[in-house]
Amino acid sequence: IRGDDHLTNAARQTQLFLALGWQPPIYAHIPLIHGSDGAKLSKRHGALAVSAYADMGILPEAMNNYLLRLGWSHGDDEIISREQAVKWFDIGSIGRSPARFDMERLTSLNGHYIRHAEDSRLVSLVGPFLSEILETRPDDQLMPRLERLLPHLKPRVNNLIELAEKSEFLFIKRPISLDKKAAKLVSPESRETMAKLVAELEKLSDWNPDGLEDLIRGFSDSHDMKMGKIAQPLRAVLTGKTVSPGIFDVMTALGRDETLGRLGDIAQAG
Repeated sequence: IRGDDHLTNAARQTQLFLALGWQPPIYAHIPLIHGSDGAKLSKRHGALAVSAYADMGILPEAMNNYLLRLGWSHGDDEIISREQAVKWFDIGSIGRSPARFDMERLTSLNGHYIRHAEDSRLVSLVGPFLSEILETRPDDQLMPRLERLLPHLKPRVNNLIELAEKSEFLFIKRPISLDKKAAKLVSPESRETMAKLVAELEKLSDWNPDGLEDLIRGFSDSHDMKMGKIAQPLRAVLTGKTVSPGIFDVMTALGRDETLGRLGDIAQAG
């Protein structure tokens, strides 16, 4: 089984087999893979070593699934496990036209497999990517933070690099730095609000998303403030960014001590 660019060699090679008294093989020539622009696949299209895709944070099962569907089909099935592939594959279902390699499709498929992967497995897989971002190995004692937040991070990422980037704030040491957008949300007024909120949070016994939401919404109502006026600077202070999973889930993942510590750092800095 080989690419159809070798079709013209088949006649000459068959003659060589016969001249040597050997039984010629049965050849199957299949279409080549092209890039998204229709040209023969090259490195600029994504023709890289398998290890390069692993370095991009692509899961093995996503790569297997994508390559299987690249020029082959089984009805309308898109998500195909390895067990199904072994059972279903037949060379007769390979298309007769060149397939086109689509990195966006591979990335999207990888996102599906990340969302359905076991949390414990993702924690181990994302470790090396976190080490690269943090420039040091993440503290194993902080990994439970990631495990708690993974159900809310997985729907937001399509590869392990994105997962590491979006979970970085769980591992950075205090006092954390805020990016420019986040820093703009922390005004003297919001610092004062954070200080008042810390006093209420210190009394909270049920440190979970529901308990935190009830307390902060109650705080918002009692101070005649919209939730956005509290949630936005709160997110900035706790993550250093303006985008994250739900703030109550973030606070639960960080835990009581770290949350109160980060809030206290900002209050004291003001």
